[in-house]
Amino acid sequence: MTAPVCTSASNAATALAPATAPAAAGARAQTLPYPSFSSYVKARQPVLLRTARSLTANPSDAEDLLQTALAKTYVAWERIEDHRALDGYVRRALLNTRTSQWRKRKVDEFACDELPEPEPVPCGDDPAERQALHDAMWRAIMKLPARQRAMVVLRYYEDLSEARTAEVLGVSVGTVKSAVSRALGKLREDPELGFVRS
Repeated sequence: MTAPVCTSASNAATALAPATAPAAAGARAQTLPYPSFSSYVKARQPVLLRTARSLTANPSDAEDLLQTALAKTYVAWERIEDHRALDGYVRRALLNTRTSQWRKRKVDEFACDELPEPEPVPCGDDPAERQALHDAMWRAIMKLPARQRAMVVLRYYEDLSEARTAEVLGVSVGTVKSAVSRALGKLREDPELGFVRS
């Protein structure tokens, strides 16, 4: 059976513990062969986590790094003679582990004579500009009278012909032409759409 994987540095002491032993009155209690390791982790975890965060850019990677260093410390607990120097031992384990990770990483960047620049985005293809234009256009259309708004939406958003728009609304084609013309004039004068004209 495999041991459970700990997801947080604060759980490192319990993740490294052996199987539980029976306690009084039939209850099962978890014990560590090194009770001082557990108390050390609980007392020094925030300080050591800060050190790990200074070695990595990602908080999750820092927790993993600290957990790995604490696992190495747990394995060497019997060999550590001076328990007053534990912080130094764990910091060295953090640094060595991070250095090993850094050396093993796959390098995706290579030095070259010219820097590859991304293709410039044409002004009309910027998603933020398109969304801003779309929002401004809808706000301007919502200011139109209901009849003109309906004709503009059917004519340009639904892409209906003038004859089909007239048929849907039950008006003449001339009425559609004149109402759409007036609506477009109002949209051209709308101050919110001024950046489109410039």
